[in-house]
Amino acid sequence: MIINQSHSIIPACDVDEKKYEELVKATADIPGIGGYKLGFMLALSIGLPRAVEIARKYTDKPLIYDHQKAATDIPDTGESFAKICKSSGVDAVILFPQAGPETERAWIDFARNEELEVIVGGLMTHKKYVRSEGGYIADDAVVEMYEKAAGLGINDYVVPGNNPEAIRKIRAMLEREHSHPVFYSPGFVSQGGRVEESVKAAGDRFHAIVGRGIYGAADMRKAAESFCKDLG
Repeated sequence: MIINQSHSIIPACDVDEKKYEELVKATADIPGIGGYKLGFMLALSIGLPRAVEIARKYTDKPLIYDHQKAATDIPDTGESFAKICKSSGVDAVILFPQAGPETERAWIDFARNEELEVIVGGLMTHKKYVRSEGGYIADDAVVEMYEKAAGLGINDYVVPGNNPEAIRKIRAMLEREHSHPVFYSPGFVSQGGRVEESVKAAGDRFHAIVGRGIYGAADMRKAAESFCKDLG
């Protein structure tokens, strides 16, 4: 289990170093904050080890690395990715295995070998992603990304917070696959999602990933506390 509580808010730390430290410092002691999502902005600008070092000054809550998007390469490169993430000190990684089932299996295995928790996504929040909406990715391929993950024993999944109906369908499918899904969702505020609606669709375990709605607020602590209240 990555996050102990059943529902939480995960700030997305897609900001510069100064803002990142302010964000973690301002929100780390809020009970409804379940962890922090670190993205490529921090990884490329200051490095993952430095990002972890900053967070650990204020919190021991889980740090989830989102490579945006990992697992889109050949299977073998997953080993280096996992080793770097482990040595950096992050607790979990997000994978979007758009490169196919062999890459999905390999990257999950490599992450597990390094004792990293794995969260798998398939459907994204923006328009024209899947083919039925004018995108490149076949709709059934998205379903297969989740099904393959469930078959490999994954229980943690990324789903779009601005699409509650999709969350319901993915949840039903995963439960049929005998998975016990824990959902993590971006797509709120600027992308139209509402935390309270996604919580209802997701079920017992749900963590909302909120970026600009928190780090773009005049008072980040108050904004984070407000989102935590939306969890019910």
